Amino acid sequence: MMTFRTAEEVAPPRRRLGTHFAVRVGGLPYDTVAALQCPEAARLAGELLDLEAELRADADRVSDVLHDLVGANEDGESRRRLLALRRQIFKGVLPADQEGALAAVAAVDPTAVDPVRDWLTLAQQMAWLRQELGARLDKEVNGSRAELWRLSGDPRLRAGIQIASPALDEQLVAFAGRDGAPPAAKKMRRVERSILSYLYRTACKTSPFSSFTGIGVGEFDADATGPDLAVPDRWQRYVRLNVVVVTRIVDAISADLGRRGDLPVVLSPGLRQDAERVRYVRRWVTPGDDSASVSFDSIQDGLFYLRRSGLLDQLTGMLQDGARRCADLAAWLRQQTQASPEQCEEYLSILLRLGILQVDGFAVEVHTLDPLRNLRDFLSTLDRPWADDLAVRLAEPIALVEAFRVGQLADRRSALRRLREALRDIQVWLGAEAASLPQALLYEDCRVDEGLSAPDDEWRRLVGGDLAAVEEVLPAFDMTMPHRITFHGFFLARYGSGGRCDDLLRLVEDFHEDLYEQYASYTADLRPFAEDGTYRPEENWLGRPELPALDRARQHFADYLRSAAAAAPDAPEIILDPTVLNKLSRGVRDLLGGFRPQAHLVQVARRREGPLVVLNQSLGGLSFPFSRFTHCFEDTALSAHLKAQAAAVAPPGAVFAEVTGGAATTNLNLHAQLTDYVIVCPGETSLVPEAGQLPLADLYVQHDIGSDRVVLRSRRLGKEVIPVYLGYLVPMALPQLHRTLLLLSPTSMAPLDLWRGVPKPPAVDGVTTRPRVRVGDVVISRRSWSMMAAALPRRGDGDTDTAWFLGWQRWRRANGLPARMFATVHGASGGRAKQKPKPQYVDCDSYLSLLTLEALLDGDEDRVVLREMLPAGNELVAGSTRGGHVAEFAIETFPISPTDGAGDD
Repeated sequence: MMTFRTAEEVAPPRRRLGTHFAVRVGGLPYDTVAALQCPEAARLAGELLDLEAELRADADRVSDVLHDLVGANEDGESRRRLLALRRQIFKGVLPADQEGALAAVAAVDPTAVDPVRDWLTLAQQMAWLRQELGARLDKEVNGSRAELWRLSGDPRLRAGIQIASPALDEQLVAFAGRDGAPPAAKKMRRVERSILSYLYRTACKTSPFSSFTGIGVGEFDADATGPDLAVPDRWQRYVRLNVVVVTRIVDAISADLGRRGDLPVVLSPGLRQDAERVRYVRRWVTPGDDSASVSFDSIQDGLFYLRRSGLLDQLTGMLQDGARRCADLAAWLRQQTQASPEQCEEYLSILLRLGILQVDGFAVEVHTLDPLRNLRDFLSTLDRPWADDLAVRLAEPIALVEAFRVGQLADRRSALRRLREALRDIQVWLGAEAASLPQALLYEDCRVDEGLSAPDDEWRRLVGGDLAAVEEVLPAFDMTMPHRITFHGFFLARYGSGGRCDDLLRLVEDFHEDLYEQYASYTADLRPFAEDGTYRPEENWLGRPELPALDRARQHFADYLRSAAAAAPDAPEIILDPTVLNKLSRGVRDLLGGFRPQAHLVQVARRREGPLVVLNQSLGGLSFPFSRFTHCFEDTALSAHLKAQAAAVAPPGAVFAEVTGGAATTNLNLHAQLTDYVIVCPGETSLVPEAGQLPLADLYVQHDIGSDRVVLRSRRLGKEVIPVYLGYLVPMALPQLHRTLLLLSPTSMAPLDLWRGVPKPPAVDGVTTRPRVRVGDVVISRRSWSMMAAALPRRGDGDTDTAWFLGWQRWRRANGLPARMFATVHGASGGRAKQKPKPQYVDCDSYLSLLTLEALLDGDEDRVVLREMLPAGNELVAGSTRGGHVAEFAIETFPISPTDGAGDD
């Protein structure tokens, strides 16, 4: 039975558990990577280090004995021989003439022979062990290399590689049949490192991607017992074309004036006319870098004005009744202006480029299940020969995507090759000047079959106790909180207490122009704590009292953690008191008020004394653990259940409405509709039925005096509207309007960087150690060791593999590190210095793993953070018939007593 201990005197539960959980399961059993270890070499290295320590201790004792012999000896030759022997013993070097050395000692003092002989015996044993280690290491490295190449053919690993790196997959086909001998070329060593990296990603981590990690959804069940999760062996694949490909095809169609003439054109949704100007939201699309491994088109927006004219008024008036073909508009312009066909087409091009007009039906909606099929179906409605021809041509890519999904490895490889060719052929047929396709052509997710369950009572007890205490302090770590407070202050300064704004576009534009752009730019690189733990208060340009409260909460938490660490300076673990966290959170618990749903990504470690829950990440929002994967569960009622749950947990007098971020520029934003309402911003369309659409013109912002909250409201519904974001693209990458709406939402990002306000303890041999931090049964920070790369064992000139491997074991033992860890390498210079590094699994018993870690280091100035693997390999709670799997649970919690919405008008 899984029983989480709950500290006494914890405040009454304020949160409750959602009905569903998601689980991310490693594609291969964790023990798969054990075959890449050098177990005998690691054992011999341990014996060698034990003997080394014993020899060093004996050397001190024998050195003292020889020191006395030298001091009492008046024979010069004898003194020289004894001094040489003493130096050799001090350095741990065996004398060339051991019998002669013993004879020299016996000639002065026969009683001193035994300790010297014992030391020489140990030294001989150590030399033998070193030779044995070298031979064993060579054999096991060759064996682990052969095993790595064998594992590279595992269908689940290989299927993921085909998506992540088709080029590597092709290389592995070319290298098939090699004998496993050490590669002679750098290229082969790079291939080995790539295979190992993907293998570790599949067996040791839980980042959902293709078959590297499967996604399952289950329910909390009162009848379920124990922490163990039975993982079905059968997984289902779900594959979709990269939406960027659809955009490239659409761009090629629109670039041809002949084809463009057949396209329906509409006024930009949300366009408004006043006495002298046309007001609309203009959008810029910046194409992603197709040469990059991962990229997407980015969208920016802004409020723009265009002076009204008679011709423009007539054109917009005509389009008020609905879409018109572009060719019909060009003909109408020629009739009205007597201009040349080229001038009329140019005029339309300008209006399309400015965003006054839009092609109707081409945008990829975030709720589109299959964008490529959607494009084909739309083309079929145009009733034009070229559109029908293109629709027929799209049938092959659609079939190839399906062939890739259901095929074996060789079939998938062939389908992917032909898919790339077919899509290039389509762009060329459309007349594209330069056919361009992203490297990541397909997105794949794998679903772990349904039927998963977890014990309801035990998880609810956790949510009501230890995890609830952690949730109370999360606002102090929320990166978005200062921005939300700044918007709150701006609104009050502009509209006053109880004020109301009916023009959201103007509000957003003024907020960004007058304050926010400068504020966001100024604070982008600021950190609340310096290296020495000194706190830097948040920039409070509008004098808001909430920001000092946030400052105090951060400092109080840092003070508490600092005192807890000081009370146990050498402890591997410190435990924080939930009651103290509840007290510390009083200043920020309900900062800005409002409904605050929370999602947590956690792992469970099975232990004799009871399971531990390890908190990996916390995010504020609704249905976040599930949204991106809803397309994998279309045949279940998951989307309907989540939508019903959202309606049920909504505060009284409020509804949830999704902020989509506009047309999908990445597959990470595609998902099912999970809220009853969707906010439709200017320039956007929606697949949601009209009753569920909330145009921006229907919304206004008002300050509720009773709760001191700035809330979004709907005129039609007469209710508060809580914006939620369900995409997986980071909110800061969204257009300006959407980012601002999310400042009124429960969306938050609260990375638990616990040690940012606690000065580092003194480093030992360049290594700084931080203990594990727990709140009851919840681990909120793993034990870690940080250092510059220069402090790591590096291969020196002339070092053998044996010396290098032994050096790593010696360094790990000296610093008390576990054999299995995760390493994060922060580059000191070049491109990697600007990238957010990802943790890499490291097995110190594996020569290949250590070699791969060394390849990650660019120079001595790189900063390296090593963290314990928790749960450890013997603490995993998920398992299939193949063995134990690394797994991560995603759960949601909601307030038990939701904040009431602002009163109705």
